[in-house]
Amino acid sequence: MDRIPMTLEGHSALDTELRRLKTVERPNIIAAIAEARSHGDLSENAEYHAAKERQSFIESRVQELEDKLARAEVIDVSRLSGTVIRFGATVTVVDEDTDKQAIYKIVGEDEADVQKGKVSITSPIARALIGKEEGDTAEFSAPGGMKSFEVVRVEWK
Repeated sequence: MDRIPMTLEGHSALDTELRRLKTVERPNIIAAIAEARSHGDLSENAEYHAAKERQSFIESRVQELEDKLARAEVIDVSRLSGTVIRFGATVTVVDEDTDKQAIYKIVGEDEADVQKGKVSITSPIARALIGKEEGDTAEFSAPGGMKSFEVVRVEWK
């Protein structure tokens, strides 16, 4: 069984979502199904079919979250240090073509949010950065072609 790396923040978010699905969404959908059943003929009852689809989605998501949380390898980034980029690092880079600076934090797949500067450990940019140090150049293939970044700073926060 493969472990899934995630930060404490990512683990907490998944756990919160799981609790919400179990304590709020599940009871709500059970009530919606009961209400739809009371309307009679289930074969032509759109409310019933919509509620059953929603129930199926919720149960699938609950199973997915339980699996991920069971396989989670929670990494406390605040306890990490060093100059080599690895999971959890916050990396400041400069695009060698445009001289634009960017900051990326390398996180688990479920935590990734490019708008917030969080990139998945499995993304091309993260894979190119892993193992590099300040002053190194990381090259990777992006949708617009090859990109080259110089690593300016590695932080653990």
